[in-house]
Amino acid sequence: MKFLSFAALAALQLIASAPAQAELNGAEAAMARTVAAEQERSIALLEKLVNQNSGSLNLEGVEKVGAMMRAELEPLGFTVEWKPMRETGRAGHLIATHKGRPDTKRLLLIAHLDTVFEPDSPFQRFERMGDKAKGPGVGDDKGGMVVVVAALRAMHKAGTLKDANIEFHMTGDEEDTGDPQSIARADLLAAGKRADVALGFEGLIRDNGADMSSIARRSSESWQVTATGKTGHSSGIFSADAGDGAIYELARIIHRFRTELPEPNLTFNVGLVAGGEQVTLDEGKIRASANGKTNIIAATAIARGDLRTLSAEQAERVKARMAAIVADHAPDTSATLAFDPGGYPAMAPTDGNRALLARLNAVNRDLGLPEMAPLDPLKRGAADISFVAPMVDSLAGLGAYSTGDHGPEETVDLPSIERQAVRAAILMSRLAAEKR
Repeated sequence: MKFLSFAALAALQLIASAPAQAELNGAEAAMARTVAAEQERSIALLEKLVNQNSGSLNLEGVEKVGAMMRAELEPLGFTVEWKPMRETGRAGHLIATHKGRPDTKRLLLIAHLDTVFEPDSPFQRFERMGDKAKGPGVGDDKGGMVVVVAALRAMHKAGTLKDANIEFHMTGDEEDTGDPQSIARADLLAAGKRADVALGFEGLIRDNGADMSSIARRSSESWQVTATGKTGHSSGIFSADAGDGAIYELARIIHRFRTELPEPNLTFNVGLVAGGEQVTLDEGKIRASANGKTNIIAATAIARGDLRTLSAEQAERVKARMAAIVADHAPDTSATLAFDPGGYPAMAPTDGNRALLARLNAVNRDLGLPEMAPLDPLKRGAADISFVAPMVDSLAGLGAYSTGDHGPEETVDLPSIERQAVRAAILMSRLAAEKR
């Protein structure tokens, strides 16, 4: 099925006579026409952004993408500031601020400059294929930034941006957060405290062909279990003198995690395991080396994994259960549980988030589009919006639709840029006009 352009949809809305359906006002119809007319301009910007590598560790590349976004935002009346983050091992963040009327709602827009593709990746260039385009970060999240720019251009031309209070945060380390996180996310957290609404421009997700919205995203934390036991000759295993050894202790813990922890909206992956007479981890804790023999009882065993929950309360409860399992040692063994610093908090589903989705669905109805249901939070990962979600009503998934993210087939659906930009322009214009 081929959809009408948003300009055509807007025109149809203005002449529609069905009394049960609200209509776009003149400014909203104009925004739809502007986004449609500038679609090729938006695609050209996307190509430019994608062809500049901005892997999280390519600090100069991230800065260059930030400079490209500055050039788009300053002509729209934004004050743009680059916040260097070299002390965290990352490039920095771009923060663009538009001041409007002091008595209207303050909107926080969130996207990111970086991608997972570093300069040594063979996947480096934008390639257009009709209504699709492939390239590093073409969806995650350069497509999202282009949606924002297209929406803001339309608002500017229609006059709805003039009085809008908007703060647009583009982090340079979403894919690999800088350390310490307290510094890396300080500006975003401060912005969340100032805002009345937060909108996340990572990618749209479709479920069975239907556009979905995200009122919730799960947390992401990394954990490590380190088990120890008495080493010695294997002939003594399980005896009162030797006990069970470290690997059996670790296996007991992992098995109990799998059988005793499961509950709705919770996942816990085991991503790395090593055990033997000696075990070492590299600095990044992503590679392990171990040595041992079949006739020596293992002295050490390590498992690393992640934990994803839908709320802070769930995280606290599950962590307590994990700790109790780890503390219940097998004979003559010990074990510890630790969580890496940082991680992403949960964006819990709230009444405020549901109300924002209702506002978005009002836009959909006025555009003649199907309403969007909330996406099952098990179907997407964590994101920067989760840092501010505990303090402000939040809605995610406003970016472009793409498939194959984080891999060499990352592909964006180009018409989705137009659709998402029109939705965003109208939603932001309506929200920004409301009194605080």
